[in-house]
Amino acid sequence: MRKNVLVSVAGSAIEWYDFFIYASASALVLNKLFFPSVNSVAGTLLAFSTFAVGFLIRPVGAAVFGHFGDKFGRKPTLVTAMMIMGVATTAIGLLPSYATLGVAAPILLVVLRLIQGLALGGQWGGAVLLVTESAPDGKRGFYGSFAQLGVPIALVFSNVLFLVLSAAVSPAAFLSWGWRIPFLFSIVLIGIGLYAQSRASETRSAARAPRRAPLLELLRSHPKEILLSAGATVINGGAYYLLTVYILAYATQALHVSRGVILTGVLISAVASGLAIPAAAALSDRIGRRRVFLTGALLLAVWGFPMFWLVNTGSAVLIAAALVVAQIIFSLTYGPCPALFSEMFGADVRYSGVSVGYQIGAVAGGALAPIIATSLYASFHTANAIALYLALMAAVSFGSVFLVTESVRRKRTVAEPVPVEVD
Repeated sequence: MRKNVLVSVAGSAIEWYDFFIYASASALVLNKLFFPSVNSVAGTLLAFSTFAVGFLIRPVGAAVFGHFGDKFGRKPTLVTAMMIMGVATTAIGLLPSYATLGVAAPILLVVLRLIQGLALGGQWGGAVLLVTESAPDGKRGFYGSFAQLGVPIALVFSNVLFLVLSAAVSPAAFLSWGWRIPFLFSIVLIGIGLYAQSRASETRSAARAPRRAPLLELLRSHPKEILLSAGATVINGGAYYLLTVYILAYATQALHVSRGVILTGVLISAVASGLAIPAAAALSDRIGRRRVFLTGALLLAVWGFPMFWLVNTGSAVLIAAALVVAQIIFSLTYGPCPALFSEMFGADVRYSGVSVGYQIGAVAGGALAPIIATSLYASFHTANAIALYLALMAAVSFGSVFLVTESVRRKRTVAEPVPVEVD
């Protein structure tokens, strides 16, 4: 169990680190380097559009990797996804800008972003199932949350790198070469991740005789579960990227807050999220996945308005406080999801099910969130419009999870024995 927890956290953190450094770069530098011929707002929208492209292909990655994960096992599929992600991220760090390559530069950027999205589409399901399928009954929520801890760990690490680089080099140097360092560092993380994953044990569910076509079986037998898990993910994707990606652009461009202040606020809030996620997941083991999730969705719908009011003050303390509260509330919806989703699907199609449902919801909620938020502010000149958008996403997820059957007391059956380590 300890080895699988380590692998789940390491694999998830490395994949999300690669994804997040692109997100931070989208808000801070990519608009200037790859779309310099347009104005500031248009450049930001184009940079966020390349960010969104990575989401659009994630359901494809989920379907492909889910198929192989159900047929050949969680562990080799997770390793393959991580390797693909690392290669694409390193290549972005080496990519010449528009000034050197011209129009080929943004085209190559989009291609590499597509490869990133394809890999991430297959990673989440593998990391989740390594721990939820190995966990004892009554603790699937708690152990499943370790796959989610990769997100705040990656966010902290990526923002620390950007924060240190912003302070250590001049703005011109950061724009010229400093932003590339976090991308190139990914090659080191690949080695660490491969070592960690060599220590993992496959689960019994994955070791059983596989289905011939798990994806087709999933679509035939679990269409409702796919839609509900996708709906549940809308608020997770949308809220998180508003709190970690769009807020960088909003604070630095609309409010003229220094890059260091807003990066510090995001960093502190990520630490709070890392503590709150396992606590929320453990709570779901006691009182139910639905109750914890629904509470978080309701609170997120309300907190969006005072959060932006506090950010608008420009005060470093109030910005950090607003984001910390938001991330703690967000953890109530994010922490229980691995157990909630894995309990919705049978073992033979579980990798495909949790991956496809999650990634469809990530596209619907997260892909367009920074773009929609940027457009809303440009049209209405008030953050209240963005807070209302957050509330609408929360309502979609609230309704989806409300329709899910509570599964916290579900026991493994004879057809799904307690997982054991296998060679």
